[in-house]
Amino acid sequence: MSLFEKIKGFFQKDSSDNPEKSGSDSSQPTIADPSRLSVKQRRGQKLDVATRFELDKHAFNGTMSQFRVAKDFKSGKTVGLKFIDREKAKQFEDRFVGLQKPAEGEIAMQLIDPCIVETYEVGTTTNNQPYILMEYINGPGLDSLINERSNRLDGKRIPLIRQMANAVAAVHKAGFIHRDICPRNFICDESLDWLKMIDFGLTVPDKPEFKRPGNRTGTPLYMAPEIVRRRTTNLQVDIFSFGVTCFRLLVFDHPWSSSDTTGKAALAHDTRPPTELLTVNPNLNEALSKAVMSCLAADPNSRPESMEHFLRMIRKVENEEQ
Repeated sequence: MSLFEKIKGFFQKDSSDNPEKSGSDSSQPTIADPSRLSVKQRRGQKLDVATRFELDKHAFNGTMSQFRVAKDFKSGKTVGLKFIDREKAKQFEDRFVGLQKPAEGEIAMQLIDPCIVETYEVGTTTNNQPYILMEYINGPGLDSLINERSNRLDGKRIPLIRQMANAVAAVHKAGFIHRDICPRNFICDESLDWLKMIDFGLTVPDKPEFKRPGNRTGTPLYMAPEIVRRRTTNLQVDIFSFGVTCFRLLVFDHPWSSSDTTGKAALAHDTRPPTELLTVNPNLNEALSKAVMSCLAADPNSRPESMEHFLRMIRKVENEEQ
């Protein structure tokens, strides 16, 4: 697989109803590990991209950002550079005026976990464009593997599901709701032995003022009913989206089969039951199937109370099939 193919999935969107990500307005970088950076950058100077990085010729445009693979001239390390569209990001951030919502980069810097992509630095370029400097994973996106119905996933799914659950749990422990859990936001290594969560553009603090009705953003086919219906939300929206992601990983199809990828298709998430996993594949491990299906409950109170609860439900599962 070419480098172009590997990173293309970073910005392949399932729907236009996903007002992605925002960056910091500060000109001073926020630094995860100052020892990695030059003295000038630690003192708050803006990033001169051309003098520090060699950019790959391919650029990948998202709803509110552009992603580039880059080589650091000083360290020789390959990294990911995400450039935020200031105007588009502002349109999303304006939903939270007066609430002191942290920007995407600020949130990403707080998320330190083996199952989450590492953010090295956030700040502003000499062109006054917000950026996020992050770990680059040289492997396929989970969405690409699912869309290809790849047999490379056979025998790999249980560890990947546990790692996804740990990533979501880490976001919740840090005090945030991700709000866009879906296969597109997980990148695997080449061996498919591990994966990491990426992208925190729709992530909000787990605080009452950010859980009020009305913020209907995300990827429609993974949206919890309470988002679709503009109701009060909580951490349970991520558990629902995680369940849809696991369902697709296990059998490739959606729980609510539909050729419509807009918000209209998501209206079915609380008007008709999802397809049972064991109906699609009767050979699946029953405990695993039960745990995933519980995440898809229309009533948030009927879902696992936490990702730790889900992990306990599958603690004895060793294989995806009986």
